[in-house]
Amino acid sequence: MPGRRNYALGLALVLLGALGFSIKSILIKMAYAADHGIDAITLLALRMLFSLPIFIIAALAHNLKVRPPALSKKEWLFVTLLGLDGYYLASYLDFASLQYIAAGLERVILFLYPTFVVLFSALLFRRLITATVLIALLLSYSGLILVFLNHLSAASPNLWLGSALVLGSALVFAGFTMGSGVMVHKIGSLRFTAYTMTAAGLATLIHFAIQRGTALSGFSADVYGLALLIAVFSTVLPAFSMNAGIRRIGADFAAIISTTGPIATLIFAYFLLDESISAPQIGGTALVLAGVSVLGRSKA
Repeated sequence: MPGRRNYALGLALVLLGALGFSIKSILIKMAYAADHGIDAITLLALRMLFSLPIFIIAALAHNLKVRPPALSKKEWLFVTLLGLDGYYLASYLDFASLQYIAAGLERVILFLYPTFVVLFSALLFRRLITATVLIALLLSYSGLILVFLNHLSAASPNLWLGSALVLGSALVFAGFTMGSGVMVHKIGSLRFTAYTMTAAGLATLIHFAIQRGTALSGFSADVYGLALLIAVFSTVLPAFSMNAGIRRIGADFAAIISTTGPIATLIFAYFLLDESISAPQIGGTALVLAGVSVLGRSKA
């Protein structure tokens, strides 16, 4: 009975994390609409400014309680590079893409990153692509093409630019995912998340200072409120809840549950952003989710 309760709690935590990450795109689009003077690096800097103290405090509290061994110089370098890769560069490309494309399309393209992990693994480590994995890839990319063609028919301005940016984000995040497994196992998920987010946060603030100066002021109250929501409900809480859920049910099953994210984004975008939902978009999203789900089940 306690085992079942623990598993159920894990499912709930992963689902909560997936929903938190899925609403991030909606909040970003709302922030851009609230103040047309804000751009990707400014909003990302505000997100890091609000979330960074929480990650630092969490890491300090954990280290004081557990007293883990110090990281070597090589481990610090690896953690820093992963933070710059996954939480700075990938996030910046993602935030920038939402200046040009709909939240529903962004989430579908971004959600392809597990398929890129498979392809990178096949290329770099010469891992065999099985028939099941091939079917999953065909489903995912067929769905992406269907969704993209649906948006192409709407003649959206800068569609290609926005899609290329989020595709770059997915590719970069796939690399982060491949590199993070070893370090999470070595130093623990809480320290890994806090350290990589700290590295990314400092890089983001330096980027902002070089491009925009040092003043993060002069924006509307709505922008600050939305940035705070992005930091807390779409960054900090999902990161910790997802990690806690993965510890209880495993990464493979967590990946399957996370397929609810793009569906939630479509629903939120329809009600909060007035984005249309068409049959091709629903069908394409379903194909992408089916492909990623097959990948998750094949790993499990």
